[in-house]
Amino acid sequence: MFTISTILKDYKLIFAVLTVAIVWGTTFLAIRIAVETIPAWFVAGIRQFMASLIMLVVLLSRKEFKWIGWNNLKYQIIFSILMLVIANGMTTVAEETVSSSLASLISATSPILVFLGSVAVGLQKFSFRALIGVLLCFSGILFIFWDGLKDLINPEYRMGMIFLFCAISGWASGTIFTKKLNIQSGNISLNLFYQFLFAGVLQIIFAFLFSENYNMGNWSLKSISAMIYLAVFGSVAAFFAFHYSLTKLSPVKVSILAYINTIIAIFLGWLILDEEISFKFIIAAILIICGVFIINYKPGIIKKQKD
Repeated sequence: MFTISTILKDYKLIFAVLTVAIVWGTTFLAIRIAVETIPAWFVAGIRQFMASLIMLVVLLSRKEFKWIGWNNLKYQIIFSILMLVIANGMTTVAEETVSSSLASLISATSPILVFLGSVAVGLQKFSFRALIGVLLCFSGILFIFWDGLKDLINPEYRMGMIFLFCAISGWASGTIFTKKLNIQSGNISLNLFYQFLFAGVLQIIFAFLFSENYNMGNWSLKSISAMIYLAVFGSVAAFFAFHYSLTKLSPVKVSILAYINTIIAIFLGWLILDEEISFKFIIAAILIICGVFIINYKPGIIKKQKD
């Protein structure tokens, strides 16, 4: 095991952590821009399919492309369903009716589910401090609904919120599943290729099944550019960094990056999309971030686990 002073020497890990924290903070904005003219399932599916093509080029250039076997493929498909189809896909669908700021704030509660799930499977221990953190987090969620309770009357907004809560459940499950079974080991690029390919094909099928209007002639250059950004940075770069971080750190420690994502996403939503940030929304953000921090903070929070 080593402490924070030693981890600073691990430049690859530092870069991976910063990539996850910063890039995924920008993806909420990019998704919101992409779904302005492109149906959500097309955004999610094309994003992941493009990412799989990028990974294929990388693998072929390295002469590392190969069949991973049915047993490993099974794990990659499960992870793909949880993290890409459910978590990423449903977040994308939700942002058709929910602001990027609100989507990022709801997503910031995922470390709470990661923590509770880690306790359930024996990866983490519960404590009184954790209870306080959970209560703070849920208090933040109450502030969100207090501020926008009337919006729940709108069925589209209500469905958007349901999709978001399904998304964070999928994300938490995928994070715990990955660490518990250690499926992020081995060739990360190869694993990601199969994950992206499966999610991309499945989500594009969903797009043709569930999109009412998918006239590609109406897709704006801005939305297409945002979708390409999501493929290159939001999927390839960030997911590679996420997998690498999970090989070095616990799922709870990696998941606390969610509140950095949230701060970036809220700021960008306000700055670029003129999204309204109310006083109650700010209180909700503070409560959720404090709750996540209280649960996870302890001296030497960034310690490498024993192999």
